[in-house]
Amino acid sequence: MLFGAAYVTGFEVLSRMTGGAFTYEFAKYAVIGFLVLGMFYRGFTRTSWPYVFYLFLLIPGVLFSAINLNYNTDVGNAIGFNLSGPVCLGISALYCYNRKIPKERFASILHVLILPIISITIYLYFYTPSIRDALEGTASNFAASGGYGPNQVATVLGLGMFILFARLLTINKAFINIIDLLLLALVSYRGIVTFSRGGIITAAICALVFLIFLYFFNKTESKRNIAVKVGVTACVIFGIWVVSSITTLGLIDKRYSNENAAGELKEDITTGRSKLIASELEAFYEYPITGIGVGKVKEYRQNKTGVLSATHNELSRLLSEHGVFGFLAIIILLITPVLFWFANQSNPYLFAFLAFWFLTINHSSMRIAAPAFIYGLALLNITYEKKKKPIVHRE
Repeated sequence: MLFGAAYVTGFEVLSRMTGGAFTYEFAKYAVIGFLVLGMFYRGFTRTSWPYVFYLFLLIPGVLFSAINLNYNTDVGNAIGFNLSGPVCLGISALYCYNRKIPKERFASILHVLILPIISITIYLYFYTPSIRDALEGTASNFAASGGYGPNQVATVLGLGMFILFARLLTINKAFINIIDLLLLALVSYRGIVTFSRGGIITAAICALVFLIFLYFFNKTESKRNIAVKVGVTACVIFGIWVVSSITTLGLIDKRYSNENAAGELKEDITTGRSKLIASELEAFYEYPITGIGVGKVKEYRQNKTGVLSATHNELSRLLSEHGVFGFLAIIILLITPVLFWFANQSNPYLFAFLAFWFLTINHSSMRIAAPAFIYGLALLNITYEKKKKPIVHRE
């Protein structure tokens, strides 16, 4: 079931870009369906009860949503759109928590996840072969993102960058390493030129977290090999940045320096996200116990500021729409993986995947299934085959 969920997670953005999605939220529902079916046949561990509690904490917000939403609002659509991500996360965590999986099978899951992301990259090269022809200042570039949301495209490409980097460090086969390094260069270039910073910065932080873990928790004889691979990868990424800078006429440097095309420093580095968070926290302060209800924050913001805009931060949305129940849900999501780590240190990806989840939901909310599914993968119990001792025959 994890294979099916992994492929759909990687395929989601491609399906939206090409108009091949059955519905906008189909990937989240598909991931939920795969994992619920898996739990039906294989169950889930008793120790995953915090995530059962987490799912129950989402219910009160639905009730208050039915009460507070405007009469002309499609209640079912509002609830489905805003709850599909949190529910997908809860189901992913419930299925994966402390579930034993061999190292080789886990690597295969990441392999299945990366394949549609490579397809996205190839599609982007055909969709916009010349980046210079698509330049429109330093704002996020839809033309360079396949005509779709640069934020979501950069997020999934950033995930692909991290997985390819992790494969470079964990697979010791020269031919595969060369292919992964080439793919990393191709994916990185298209991710950078979307001009959407969130997904690329997230990938860099995840890679750093994974590298720190792998370097300090690995055998001494492997550290030299890791250092060499990191050095080569750093040179490749630097080369890709130089190419990106030349191709974009230096605009990408200004983008990451928070400057406009004229070189003037922008006042708000968050591109308006801080104001959205402020309005959502204001709603939480006004209704700290019950929250304003699922899907209501969009209407609340329009009434307060006159701006109709969806949230970009899942944490502030949980607080505003679910009140104290959302606060408890956040506590569960943050603390449970840390406690799991102290009890079971088998998953080297745990903190890197948590970083991807946390950073993604803070700049892109849960518009795609990736942060929810990756959060679940962080909770897997990876098993390693013990080396068999040679049989000594005594005469």
